[in-house]
This record gives sequence, C-alpha cells and structure tokens, in this order.
Amino acid sequence: VGEYFSTFGNRSYEDRVYNNLGEHYLAKLRYDDAAKTYRAFVALYPFHRAAPRFSMRVVDTFTKGGFPKLVLEAKREFASTYGLHAEYWRHFEPDESPEVLAYLKANLKDLAEHYHAQYQSAQEPDDKLTDYREALRWYGDYLESFPKDPDSPPMNYRLADLLLEHEDFGAAAKQYERTAYGYPPHDRSAAAGYAAVYAYREQLKVADEGLRDAVRRDTVASSLHFADAFPDDEHAAAILGAAADDMYEMKDYAEAVAAAQRVIDTYPGADAAIRRSAWIVVAHGSFELSDYPQAERAYTEVLAATPEDDESHAAFVDNLAASIYKQGELANEAGDYRAAADHFLRIRSAAPTSTIRPTAEYDAGAALMRAESWTEAANTFESFRESYPDSELRLEATKQIARAYRESGQLSRSAEEYERIASQSDDPALRSEALLVAGDLYEQSQAPERALEVYGHYVDEFPEPVETALETRSKIAEIHKAAYDDAAYREQLAEIVRIDAEAGPDRTARTRTLAGRSALVLAEAVYREYVAVKLVQPFEASLQEKKRRLDDTIAAMDRLVEYEIADVTAAATYYMAETYFEFSHALAESERPADLQPADLEQYELALEEEAFPFEEKAIGLHEKNLELLQTGVYDDWTQKSLGRLAVMVPGRYAKNELSSDFPGAIDTYAYRTPASQVPVPTSGSAEATPRTEPIQTSHLGPTAEDDGVVGHASPQ
Repeated sequence: VGEYFSTFGNRSYEDRVYNNLGEHYLAKLRYDDAAKTYRAFVALYPFHRAAPRFSMRVVDTFTKGGFPKLVLEAKREFASTYGLHAEYWRHFEPDESPEVLAYLKANLKDLAEHYHAQYQSAQEPDDKLTDYREALRWYGDYLESFPKDPDSPPMNYRLADLLLEHEDFGAAAKQYERTAYGYPPHDRSAAAGYAAVYAYREQLKVADEGLRDAVRRDTVASSLHFADAFPDDEHAAAILGAAADDMYEMKDYAEAVAAAQRVIDTYPGADAAIRRSAWIVVAHGSFELSDYPQAERAYTEVLAATPEDDESHAAFVDNLAASIYKQGELANEAGDYRAAADHFLRIRSAAPTSTIRPTAEYDAGAALMRAESWTEAANTFESFRESYPDSELRLEATKQIARAYRESGQLSRSAEEYERIASQSDDPALRSEALLVAGDLYEQSQAPERALEVYGHYVDEFPEPVETALETRSKIAEIHKAAYDDAAYREQLAEIVRIDAEAGPDRTARTRTLAGRSALVLAEAVYREYVAVKLVQPFEASLQEKKRRLDDTIAAMDRLVEYEIADVTAAATYYMAETYFEFSHALAESERPADLQPADLEQYELALEEEAFPFEEKAIGLHEKNLELLQTGVYDDWTQKSLGRLAVMVPGRYAKNELSSDFPGAIDTYAYRTPASQVPVPTSGSAEATPRTEPIQTSHLGPTAEDDGVVGHASPQ
C-alpha cells in the first residue's frame, strides 16, 4: 500500500485503505500484521485527523489477540503521543475530538491503576521503584489533562494513596488536601481531608528535628481546615482536639485554647477522652496566658473526668491549686490582701491534697497580716502550725502569730508565742531576742512573775553580750523592787556590779552606767544603815560604830566616782556631803551624859559644836563641788539637791531669790564667788580632808584621846 501511494501519489482516501487492510488482517486473526498496518499509517501521517483512531485500533488489536504486554505498550504509546501536551494537539482542538479524549482518559486511568497495582505487588525494590514512578507519571498526566473531570477527585485520591504507600507523607498530605478541597464537594472529600491530617501526622513522626515545627504547623492548618469544612464529620472533634494539643506544644496558647474550647462547646457528645484532653489544653493554655480563673474552671473539669487512682490525678490537683494560688498572688500585688487571703484559703477546700496547700495557707496568714486583720491572721497561722507540725515554715508561723497577738493587744498570748520561738529556734540570736521580747510583753501585760521567769532564762543562757545581759538584770531588779522583794532586788544589783567589774574588754559605757547606778542603790543602803546609828550612851561604843559605818559609806560613795558617770558621780558627791553633815548633826544631837552639872553640860555642848563644825564645812565643800558639774552641763536631781542643801546650810550665799527663781543665776553667782579652778578636790587621806585631828576636850565629860573618839578620821574622796 505504501509503495502504491508513493508511486501514484497521495490520495484523500488513504486512511480508508489502511483501515480496511488492518481490518482484513484482524479478521484473519493476523493481529501483528493488523497492528503494523495501523502503525504504518500513523508513522506516515502522525498529524492526520485519523491518526489517533489508528493508534486506538492498535490497542484494540492486541487486546483482542490477548497480548497484555503489547496492550500495555500500545496504551503507553497512545498516552504519550496524544496526551494533551503532545505535538498532535498543536494542529487540532481537543474539544473537536471527544472520542480521542475519552480514549486518552481511559488509557491514562488504566496505566495509572496498572502500575499502582504492580507497585503494590512488586517484591524487588528496583521493580517497586520503577512501578511507583510509572504510576506517579500517569496519575499526574491524568489530573493535569482532566482537572475538572468528575473522575479526577477519585484519581487524585488514588494518587495520594500511592504517595502514602510509598511513605512520601508530605506529598501524600498535599494530594489528599487537593482531593478534599480542590474540587467541588464529592463523596470522598471528608475522607480525603481526614487522610491529609493522617499523612501529616505520619510525616511528623519521621521529620528531622529542624523541620518538625513546620510540619506541625502544616498539620494544625490541615486539621483546622478539616474542622471548618466538615464540622459534622465523626472525626472532627478528635482532629480539632489534636490540633489544639499541637498548638499548645508550639506555645500558641491563645489559638490552642480557642480550638480546645471549640471542641468543648461544639461537640458535647464527643468521646470523654477527647473532651478531657480539650479541657486539659484549656487549663494549661489559660494558665500560661495568666487567665487563672479560666484555668481554675478548666482544671476542675479535668479532675472531674480523671479517676482518683489515675497517675495524673495528683498533678492536676496541684495545677488546680496553682491556678487559685496565682489569683491570690495577683490580688496581693494589687494590694487587695483580703481577696488574696480568700484565694489562698480556697485551696484547702478546692484542692485539699495539693502539695502547695501548706504554702498557700501560710501566705493567707501573711496576707491577713498585711490587711491588719490580726485575729484572723493569728487563727490562720495557728491552724497552719497545727496542720503542718513538720513544716519548715512552722517557726515563721509562730513569729507571725506572736506579732499578730502583739498588734491586737493580746500581749500575754504574744509573749507565750515568743517563748515558743525561743524554745524551737536553733538560732541563738533569734532565741535571745525572742526571750527579751517575751519578757517585755509579760511586763506590759502585768505578769511580772512570767517576766521574771523569762528574763531569768535569758541571763542564764545568754550571759553575753554583757551589755544586754546587764540591761536584762536591771529589768529583773526593777520587778523585784516593785514586788518589795528587797533581798532579791539587792541581789540583782550586786550581780550587775560584779559582772561589770569582771567584764574586761566587754565593758562599755552602758554597762558602767548600769553598774554605777546599781552600785549607787547599794551604797544608798549603806548610807541608810549609817544614818540609822545614833550616838547614845555609852558614847564611846556608839561613836565607834558610827565612825565605822561612816568609813563604809564614804568608801562606797568613793567607789561610785570610779564609774565616771555624771549622775552617779553627782549622787555620790551629794551622799558624801550628806554623810559628813549627818555626822556633824549626829554629834550635835548625841545623847548627853546624865551626870553632868549645868556648867559642865554647857562646856560639853560647846566642845561638841566645835567638833561638829569641821564636818559641816566638809559637807558644804562637797555640795559646792557638785555645783561644778553644772558648768559641764550636768543638771539633774542630785545637783539640784545639793543646791537646795546649800540654800539651807549657807543661806547667806545660796538662799537668794534669784537663785531659787532663776537656776542659771545660781551658776553665775557661784562661778563669780568661787571659780571652778579654785574649788579643792578632796582626796582620801589628805590633811585638808580631815575636819579635825584631835578629840573633843571633855575628859571629865566623856571619851578621851585614849578612847579614840574621832581621832585620826580621814575623810575619803
């Protein structure tokens, strides 16, 4: 046929000649010759309008002949030659050849499904890969050639299946999404959307660490798309819940909470596990967003859906407690301490087994302290202490209770708490301070016996620092004094004096002051004992006793000066002056011998006056010495008393209106009369200090020189 037309030229009926010849061979079952005839025409006229039908006849011929491999090759050849991007269609419009398009569509489908099936059954990796690529090619050509064909969605779905089977999960997900959302709704849309999410999750399992975040975001986007597109699908709740989990893990807390809340609100009938998981996301996400009230509500729902024997139950209890605790913290920061306390205390009913309950109850007490609700605060801390006896905050709670009672005026109860602090603390500084405060509070609450007990405990346990110990002993002494326990009072004063004397480098100005004033009280007792001795008959015996006590008194007062404490020195000077004056007075008021005649009595009294006068002068000199302290700024009871005594003893000098009405005038008058630099400072044993060195000359009246009288008395400083 070819030779004929090449000899006689082309004719318009050539296609019919080739067709008839092919049909003739086919009728004779000469399949190969028939196929060669059809192919010969196509080779001669590839862009003839009838060329596609000849190629189609090749496929049909091998099909009738039962040659599957040849059929497959023929279909591949047809699909390649007449695919919509082939050269052939540059000469014709596809819409003008519906029969060819239909045949192309069928061939592409057959090729894709054939190689897909081959891929699924292939055993050898190379064969499997070859079949995979072929199937991928023909699926792609089909979808590219017939994108809007009703059969395209199923074909697209099969392509996605192929990719999923080949574990190309990302590409599979994209094709499932294309199937679900890239076509008008069809019966496989929801299934494709679900499969897309599944493929993404499979990809997530194998993705490199650096790509996991991107894959997770694709997964979430696909999940949300599915939930939006198919809200009534049986898988919608689970997919949306899983997306919420993913967003929480990516720290997209607001979006996670919104998605989880959507599950809760939209799918009340969803599986309990799905709803519980959604509540967990709402709870955790809200907590991260500082929406603690919503977190509290959500954790409550989670716990309601979680059995108590579930291993996660305890953690969720703690989370619920934490969401409440955070509300308390915010109230604290806002200065609403009452509300803060209420939040903290809610934990013991809302989450009684939480590990943070003790801390919350302690903080509730602290908030009430800030709110100055002292009684409530004390009750709260007492409850805390009773409930958690082994808590590390137990001692701190006791401190707070002590303060609360103190602020509310319950001083005795506060003191008891400070005693408890002292007994429980391992810190010596804290124990000592607590004992001192307890003692002070007992004093204020009119419980001197308890105060004595506490102060006694303190000085026994804390002899140092010396200064504080002496301050405490001074308080003990004052309590004994108020109780009229003179022996105990004097005992404490003596201890103060002794401890100060032995303090060495620990001695301070304050310890000297305390010791000096204590020694002054003891010296005053010596003075009183001295004053109590009267000069009576027999004169010699009483005079000796009086003289001994005078020496003791002057020595006691003399020791006071060594403390170098202004008021103590002033007092000592005053008492030394009074001691001498009292001796002078005692001589003048002494009991007279009963057997004296009037003339002898007169001579006796003159002799007593002469003997007494130097002691009175000495007293005046010492009182004047006290006035020197005025020039150094010392103006106290003792200098004032000395001034008063001088007004009585030397009225001509000191009993003036300006002296009594204007005290600074007394300083000026005295300074003018006797400059301070000229006032003698008496010293122990000096001649000037001795008022008289010979006895009263009353040999016929009483004591003689041999009886000692007051001979040789040396006035101490």
